[in-house]
Amino acid sequence: MRNSIDALWRRRLRRGLIVCGLEASALLARAGIGKRFGGAGAIFALHHVRPVEQRPSAPNRHLEITPDFLESVICRLAQEGYDVIRLEDVPQRLTTPQSRPFACFTLDDGYRDNRDHALPVFERHGVPFTLFVTRGFAERTHSIWWETLADLLNARTRLRADLGRGEEDINLSTAKARLDAFDRFARRLRQGDETETVAWLDGLASRHGIDPLEITRRLTLDGGELAELARHPLVTLGAHTLSHRALGRLAEDESRAEMQGSADWLAALTGRRPATLAYPYGSAATLSAREPDLARTAGFTAAVTTQPGVVTRAHAAQLTALPRISLNGYYQRPRYVTALAAGIPFRLTGQRAP
Repeated sequence: MRNSIDALWRRRLRRGLIVCGLEASALLARAGIGKRFGGAGAIFALHHVRPVEQRPSAPNRHLEITPDFLESVICRLAQEGYDVIRLEDVPQRLTTPQSRPFACFTLDDGYRDNRDHALPVFERHGVPFTLFVTRGFAERTHSIWWETLADLLNARTRLRADLGRGEEDINLSTAKARLDAFDRFARRLRQGDETETVAWLDGLASRHGIDPLEITRRLTLDGGELAELARHPLVTLGAHTLSHRALGRLAEDESRAEMQGSADWLAALTGRRPATLAYPYGSAATLSAREPDLARTAGFTAAVTTQPGVVTRAHAAQLTALPRISLNGYYQRPRYVTALAAGIPFRLTGQRAP
């Protein structure tokens, strides 16, 4: 019980500290401080864009924003004088400096709501975006473990599973208990072989009446839908590997094959080879120093991480390790956008561009 209370307290404390930092950053941005050290531009990372769904618990809420918030972000950037460009145009933009900063929108995983809810917003404003797709999701051969896990935990009040200390009875009777359990399952996945652990989770879900691949079918666009979407003038498809595994934990040949194979598949699907790549997860813990070089030799002219920060002129020398700014579902306030795009929170926390 004590550990559960501590986990909840830590989660709330962390969000509270982030809110305080964002509020302080927003005040500095309003005072014009950000213009003194803003970068050349900002690349925004999104996942789900959809109306709020009522669920018993939402451990993946940070991965979803509403269409209204997306619209407010676009409007705020326009007011601040940003040019919204395609991600594949960033290399040229960095070598031909402009007086106005740029912004890019990228959406990971190929969710169906990106077409149904995000695209109409982008269309209203004539804003281009890049949709990063995983072959295994589009072909329904791979499950989306974080979505499977959320559905499993919301469907049960108790569950028996081995999370590293032998079989145990896991309480899921409250939203707090489900969030704590989600963290423990995710920790097991990060610590073990990803392929084996996802297969174990899929088997556990199946035994409780949940079909992981049906979740993939429900949430993501298939190959035909992606090929049709790729013909839209505002849409660019980018590579997001074959299986959405953490590349830094794979052997070098596997990591290279994940990138190269993803590009080959998209070229065959759409007739256009992708110029851009998003690393799955994209954090420092899931990448190694070799991935940017592998992406470059695979022919990608730009590749994005999820490591926070703005894009500076210095990134022209490392275009396959670009930072992104997450539009996090817990912090949907238009006033934060100006501060984030200017890089103020990253300066306050001591993060620097290379």
